[in-house]
Amino acid sequence: MLRNRPLPTLVVAAVGLALLVPGTSANAGPVPGTGAALEVAASPGKTSTIPDWRLQSSTKATQAGDVISGPAYSDSGWMTVPARSTVMAGLIANNKYPDVRYSENLKQANPNDFKVPWWYRKVFQADPQPGVNTFLKLNGGIISRGEIWLNGTKVAGTDTVVGAYPTHEFNVTSLLRKGDNALAIKASPSDPQNDLLIHFIDWAQLPPDRNQGIFRDVQFTPSGPVSLRNLRVDSDLPLPSLSSAKITTKVDARNNTGSSVTAEVTATVAGQVFKQQVQLNANQTKTVTFTQDLQNPQVWWPFQMGAQPLYLATLAANVGTTESDTAKTTFGVREVTSSIRGSGRQFTVNGKPFLVRGGGWASDLFLRTDLRYIEDQLDLVKAMGMNTIRLEGKPENDELYDLADRLGIMLLTGWECCSKWEKYDSFDAEDNRVAGASAESEAKRIRNHPSMIGFMIGSDAAPGAGLEKIYLDALKRAEWNLPVISSAKNISSPQLGNPGMKMDGPYWWEPPVYWFTKQKGGAAGFASEIGPGATIPEMDELKKFLSQGEIDKLTNYNATQYHLSPSSTFNKLTFWGTALDNRYGKPSGVEDLVRKAQLANYETNRAQFEAFGDNFNDSSNPSTGVIYWMLNNAWPTLYWHLYDYYLATAGSYFGAKTGLRPLHAQYSYDDKSLAVMNTSLQNANGLKLQVTLFNLDGTQKADETRNVNATANGPTKVGSLPQPSGLSTTYFVRLLLKDAAGNVVDRNVYWLSTKADTLNYGGSTWYHTPQSGYADLKGLNTLKPGTVSSTVATSPVGDDKQVTTVTLKNTGNTVAFFVRASLRKGQGGAEVLPTRWSDNYVTLWPGETLTLKAEYRSSSLGSAQPVVEVSGHNVAKKSFS
Repeated sequence: MLRNRPLPTLVVAAVGLALLVPGTSANAGPVPGTGAALEVAASPGKTSTIPDWRLQSSTKATQAGDVISGPAYSDSGWMTVPARSTVMAGLIANNKYPDVRYSENLKQANPNDFKVPWWYRKVFQADPQPGVNTFLKLNGGIISRGEIWLNGTKVAGTDTVVGAYPTHEFNVTSLLRKGDNALAIKASPSDPQNDLLIHFIDWAQLPPDRNQGIFRDVQFTPSGPVSLRNLRVDSDLPLPSLSSAKITTKVDARNNTGSSVTAEVTATVAGQVFKQQVQLNANQTKTVTFTQDLQNPQVWWPFQMGAQPLYLATLAANVGTTESDTAKTTFGVREVTSSIRGSGRQFTVNGKPFLVRGGGWASDLFLRTDLRYIEDQLDLVKAMGMNTIRLEGKPENDELYDLADRLGIMLLTGWECCSKWEKYDSFDAEDNRVAGASAESEAKRIRNHPSMIGFMIGSDAAPGAGLEKIYLDALKRAEWNLPVISSAKNISSPQLGNPGMKMDGPYWWEPPVYWFTKQKGGAAGFASEIGPGATIPEMDELKKFLSQGEIDKLTNYNATQYHLSPSSTFNKLTFWGTALDNRYGKPSGVEDLVRKAQLANYETNRAQFEAFGDNFNDSSNPSTGVIYWMLNNAWPTLYWHLYDYYLATAGSYFGAKTGLRPLHAQYSYDDKSLAVMNTSLQNANGLKLQVTLFNLDGTQKADETRNVNATANGPTKVGSLPQPSGLSTTYFVRLLLKDAAGNVVDRNVYWLSTKADTLNYGGSTWYHTPQSGYADLKGLNTLKPGTVSSTVATSPVGDDKQVTTVTLKNTGNTVAFFVRASLRKGQGGAEVLPTRWSDNYVTLWPGETLTLKAEYRSSSLGSAQPVVEVSGHNVAKKSFS
């Protein structure tokens, strides 16, 4: 069962400020009994969040809203569900189905159950106070539409509460009673083809309820005569100088009364205090603005470029001597711009060109919020070296943005494809209104986060002039000051023009050389979503969500795989399997298939990220960004992920991690050139690159050392790979990058063939370019058995954290190829997840020693001791402790 853990408070010591990440009542597991008691606060500035709901189908709760929202109504027999819970999520939390992640259990949900509205209900206590206004806030729409009732009175109908993203605020002061109160929300059935909602397209089997229900917090917020809303903070740097910043803080002061009122607004921003009087007519809203010059600011950077200091802005409105309302936000001093460079969109952060190398995010299939699960994922992203996440139609809740701010991971948000969002011809007046409200609401919610890099108003299409204007007007109202992009595809819109993006595929397997060719999805411009398709996890993970019959079926490439995709384009392993057989040899069984899958995933993922780094400074058509499709899974699948649903990291992850190292020696498959990629803002001088080639039998065929001064923020070419005679058909290349003291700072091992992979671009589809020839890597099957010894040491590194250090040594007389270490809960136990390995799937020649480190939660072991299991392509499995 998924778990919930509040985020810790972070202290920004250098500026003496605290980053307060609000706790949340949301969780992904069941809520016991009839739910938690809730007393709605009556003090201004104190928000009360609905902690959970009672849930029932309208086929069973047949009464009208005025009855169901009565405090005395009996909801006996209803289910208790988490605060953020779609209908399906609520049913899962109440154990209505067997594990919906396993095999085809998801099919047991009856689609007819979700063709009717469902009721959410919460009884709470209130004690209304004179002069205090209470507002009901929906921090996102109700999927698909909502009917809102409080104490027998209808607050809003389905003509108002429409769509997944518009926020709503209703003054319910006159409806509150002292003592018991009841809020009821009726959620309409969901159809992503007819309303502006959330759709998982072909990413996984679809949720049976199509995410019907509530997926964001519902809150009560009290304030006095004046409320503070829409707090926003902007910073302006006099680039290229970072010696000062102009900070502009704005907040909307709203008079909630029918009389004029004067309020004093006090702002404490980056440690400086400002005050301003504001006079408001009856029911008037005014924007209050504070400006300041911040000298020697701590500038916020993406994690590869610098630190992530966060400032705090807190505001309070007083009427007379009484506090009326408060507001606060964190912000970072940074500046993001973009322009078209070559064919691609080039982002800059604080004046420095920023090569986007990111992945596409998938929310939980049932839109559940598990804070620790999200935190673990972002930790894996940063540990991998990935600097950006694209949120296509899955903008997530506030916690993800807070984490990204803290970790220095950039976020690129926008709408999804393949649903109502891009059925532009079907838009009516209501759709236009909801589209604009969605853009404005989302932009206001996320604009203060320094991790934001841009907003895509289209994915696989671009809006026409009318809808584009609606979006741009909405973003202007939100004072959005970051790049706005017409489409993730190379489709211009009338005002925004060229998006500087391409979406030419692939979405299925391609060999490493593909990424270097600059054709289709190759390393030129900005590829907004590309990836090699099938991503087979290790056997431990397969057994968690596939039956033995389904596992055995993986060797049948023409068989439909339920855990691939609902799309007929992606529900078989065809292209991937054909390439695997031709390049590595037909697997002898499913165990061999899984083993070879890690090799294939590793080499192509590494190449994808290396290629886009290698061509970053190309003079004719540079690469400016790439989004790997996809980063993660909404539900356990066999494709499109860098780490799997259970947070296991296999060949896919470590291939990407290798290609994304901050100071990295790499090989180009197209022209056999070598380069050192440096992602930091400082030059790395005095390096040496040792290049060694080995035949399969271990014979050394070449060994050269070259001097390197690696230029900051880009690649430095270091000649070409030696081409000695007498290479075996399959051979190895080892690149060792050493600092001035001779320490190895990067290690990269390739397995190559004298026979090249070739591509038939003329036969390309939108999702795949077929191969016309295949590299011959079958020699790996003939490697003699290797021998590896290991020493293991474990030590604590913090609260519920420990590190296990694994020192591997090749004690045999042949190469130990693609050696994997996994951490186990005792001898023969399950794998400890998540675990952040410094490296994995490593190759050692006789006498070589490598040290790997694994960081994980101590509590994940339970009462067991850590045991490390080591195995390799030609190394038998063995355990060490």
